[in-house]
Amino acid sequence: MGLLDGKKILVTGVLNDDSIAFGVARIAQEQGAEIVLTSFSRAMSLTRRTARKLPSEPDVVELDVTDPSHLDALTADLTHRWGRLDGVLHAVANAPASALGGNFLHTEWDDVARSIHTSTFSLKALAVAALPLMQEGGGSIVGLDFDASQAWPAYDWMGVAKAGLEATARYLARDLGRHRIRVNLVSAGPIRSVAARSIPGFAEMEGAWAGRSPLGWDTRDTEPVAKACIALLSDWFPATTGEIVHVDGGFHAMAAPIEVPPRAE
Repeated sequence: MGLLDGKKILVTGVLNDDSIAFGVARIAQEQGAEIVLTSFSRAMSLTRRTARKLPSEPDVVELDVTDPSHLDALTADLTHRWGRLDGVLHAVANAPASALGGNFLHTEWDDVARSIHTSTFSLKALAVAALPLMQEGGGSIVGLDFDASQAWPAYDWMGVAKAGLEATARYLARDLGRHRIRVNLVSAGPIRSVAARSIPGFAEMEGAWAGRSPLGWDTRDTEPVAKACIALLSDWFPATTGEIVHVDGGFHAMAAPIEVPPRAE
């Protein structure tokens, strides 16, 4: 019996099979869920190609999270398709090049606004789109985060957007709790996805983990993060909401680099 038997789960953010979202989609199916993926524009063909690598090829629905008409269409599609929704993975983030890479002091508002709309406000927008399908039976909304409690090299306005994402999750937890909808984030260590590799300075962030994670950290292994998302999407955290679960090898709790002994074979 799987953790997600019979559940209907919406998964955003699948581009290729090295993404955390793909890992969540795969394990969700293995744990008994029926899933739908989202994508849009030129990425649709890439998402559909990646969907074929899952245990069972799911449908891919067009969704630009910054377009209200797309969000309305998503609600209509899932209402017709399933009539309910048990879980949502928010794995959407994007910022223009000018908002990253050490340009923090010179980024124009329009580019900041695009970063926040896509990476922060979209969590609220997606939750509102899902609400009609979740307000009777409750459910779980899980978002992917990167620790916004400190400044990172070159992360710039995406770091600000992630701080906003964390605050947004707390306010959604407040307002959706009456419908028994839980809202939590998983703060992941750096994963070598296509999106991450496009961030200037990613190598510096990635390198910091090597000497400060007591459990160690594999930047190519999405499974630890994906499993945490699956646990939060399941019924095993019925009274947890507004939480940030760190899945980063323990990096966030260490004040300075430590000597990590080699793993026993």
